[in-house]
Amino acid sequence: MQIWRSPDGFVATRGSLGGWLAVVSRNRSIDALRRKRPTECVDDIALASNYNLANEAEREMMVERARGVIQLLPMEQRKTLEMAFFDGLTHTEIAEMTGDPLGTVKTRIRSALLTLRKAFTA
Repeated sequence: MQIWRSPDGFVATRGSLGGWLAVVSRNRSIDALRRKRPTECVDDIALASNYNLANEAEREMMVERARGVIQLLPMEQRKTLEMAFFDGLTHTEIAEMTGDPLGTVKTRIRSALLTLRKAFTA
């Protein structure tokens, strides 16, 4: 209706008729949307979330517990366990790096894991 009522708004030297029609329609649409008032209060809208706060809290507690137990391990066990699980080294690689026998490396890791298991089952 705006175009019909005021066709003199189009100036051919400023652009094409199709472009002017598109801009006028876009601006009218934006004005109409701005005039609309929200029908619902933003505070009343429930947002879905895949984030489970209880699971995350439990996970954080377990991580802290594991850190505490790992800190209490003897230095050789802690170092060997960290190399195996945090650095991703194989038992053979750990033995080569530390100069310890392969059986000793395996025993240290097993002892450390048993200590962790006891801490979590107690």
